[in-house]
Formats: sequence, structure tokens, C-alpha cells
Amino acid sequence: MLKDQETWLIVGLGNPGREYEKTRHNCGFRAMDILEKKLGCSIDKGKFQGLYGQCSYHGCKVLLLKPQTYMNLSGRSVLQLSAFFKIPPQQIIVLFDDISLAPGRLRIRANGSAGGHNGIKSIIQELGSQNFPRVKIGVGAKPHPDYDLADWVLSAFSANEEKDLVPALERAADAALCIIDHGVSEASNRFSGKA
Repeated sequence: MLKDQETWLIVGLGNPGREYEKTRHNCGFRAMDILEKKLGCSIDKGKFQGLYGQCSYHGCKVLLLKPQTYMNLSGRSVLQLSAFFKIPPQQIIVLFDDISLAPGRLRIRANGSAGGHNGIKSIIQELGSQNFPRVKIGVGAKPHPDYDLADWVLSAFSANEEKDLVPALERAADAALCIIDHGVSEASNRFSGKA
């Protein structure tokens, strides 16, 4: 298949609703807002249990998706859209928060387990595959082991963390496009770690 006939899906994970906008768990949504601007595309069509937009990028068709199912059921939206447009897992790029990385750091992977992330767990379960590229956006570890994980990922960033996060979100968006252009290992070389 020619590169310029490929269809890619970029998914940002988060929770719908204003109260979640600035939380750690919504980094995927925030990175999608940047991609939307970069690609001149609106994520405003309501279907497939999500909001999505469609644009072209370097000859490829690119779909941008924000699942609206709440984090733990994200896979339902991803499956519906990818099945409709016949997009294989290898061409589904997922952007999401990772508590094992400090704010401002990124990690790019071609595949792997859910690593305790419920959104990724749901996608793996629905697609029946772990073989989709992902861009992990660091949101920092819990302040102490007894801290409730749900409370932590639904908390907001401090002003200092936000300073590190904003450029990382920009780089996460660029990393997703780099995966389409050059593949996962090149994107990982360029964007993993901190700027």
C-alpha cells in the first residue's frame, strides 16, 4: 500500500467535562488540541462514542479522536472508529498521561502492556492487540505511596509542573506526526526524554 493512501488514527485520552480539563489524566486531550491547530482540523464531529475530525497530512488521511466514554472505556470509541475506517492497530497512535514519568518528559513506544493505565487497558482489550504506537506524557508520580491514584490523576498540575508540561504537550503532538512520517524508532530518538 502506498504511504499516501494510508489512513492513520491519532487518539488523545482524557475525560469529557470542564471539571477534568486541566487534570493530569487529560494530557491526551490537551495534546489533541495542539494537533488540531497544527493540522488545521476541527475535532467536532460527534460519532463513535467520541469527538473526531478528519484531515490530510503529507498525503495520508489522518483522523483525530477524543473518546467521550470516560477514560476506563476509551477502547470502545477507538474500536468503533478504527473498524469503520479499517485502520490497523499499527496505525493507531495513542497519546496519554504516564505517572512513571516526570512532567515534561515523554516516552514513545511501538507497543506494550497497559502498565496500569485503564484507558490503555481498555484499548488493548477492545482491539485485541497491544501493537499500537503510543506517546506517553509525564505527569509525575504520586506524592506518597498511600495517596489514592484516582485522586492523583484527577488533580491539577502545580504552576511549576505546568511550565514543564506545556512544551511537552507541543512535543507530544510533534512526536505523533513524526511517527507517521518516519516511524516509531525515529520519533523515540527525537522526542523521548525531556527537551
